[in-house]
Amino acid sequence: MDIYITAPATGHRAELSFGGQTAACALGKAGVAELKREGDGATPLGRFALRKVWYRPDREPRPDTALETRAIAEHDGWSDDPTDPAYNRRITRPHPFGHEKLWRQDGLYDLFIEIGVNDDPPVAGRGSALFLHLTPDFSPTRGCVAVARDTMLQILAGATPDSHIVIASVE
Repeated sequence: MDIYITAPATGHRAELSFGGQTAACALGKAGVAELKREGDGATPLGRFALRKVWYRPDREPRPDTALETRAIAEHDGWSDDPTDPAYNRRITRPHPFGHEKLWRQDGLYDLFIEIGVNDDPPVAGRGSALFLHLTPDFSPTRGCVAVARDTMLQILAGATPDSHIVIASVE
């Protein structure tokens, strides 16, 4: 099962479809971009693999999915510093380079899918920490795709190691 998003020409609200269903999603505050740059606030256009599911075990049970799963811990982070040799990879905190915390208070990363953007191998400055994560209110992201928890659980139930997310523009 693949996930399809047709992004609007402007704005951060979109709809995704998967397995015959549709649902609302939020995209980057800068909309979409063909050429992703670190910190640009855009969601990249393209077809990307769903790499791994991460979950916070004190808030979410291990998800029911065919995708590889991994529990996050309080010390987990994700490098978003283009000068870091571990750029666009999970890191252990404390970490001497810029990074994002995965163990967050706001719940956005209680359950998320790592999207295969700029990861084989990562190119410094071409984007990092691009996830399909949770949202309580569909506010703009920093470049990720965000969905409601129920939608995430439905996606995970149908996803396989061969699944992709396809982000296209209406233009």
